[in-house]
Amino acid sequence: MTHMSMVVCGMSYRLQVLIPEDLHSHIQKAAQRSGVSKGEWVRRAVEEALQRHSDEPGASGDLVARLAALNAPTADIETMVQESEALQA
Repeated sequence: MTHMSMVVCGMSYRLQVLIPEDLHSHIQKAAQRSGVSKGEWVRRAVEEALQRHSDEPGASGDLVARLAALNAPTADIETMVQESEALQA
């Protein structure tokens, strides 16, 4: 296994993770293909994984904020059905 460190922007923290040699090789090749360092590649991968996780049902924090930002109309279902039918008439 090899050691890997992660530093984030702003207030920085070092994260040391032990990974198998084959995973290290895959990360190294992916970073080279992307033209970034291994650390940057891992940071991006972690951010993407966290974003996917936040979109899962039950992870309401960011999802609720995104829904609220839509400023979509809200009302009880009967009112919304009536308004929808009125628009179609």
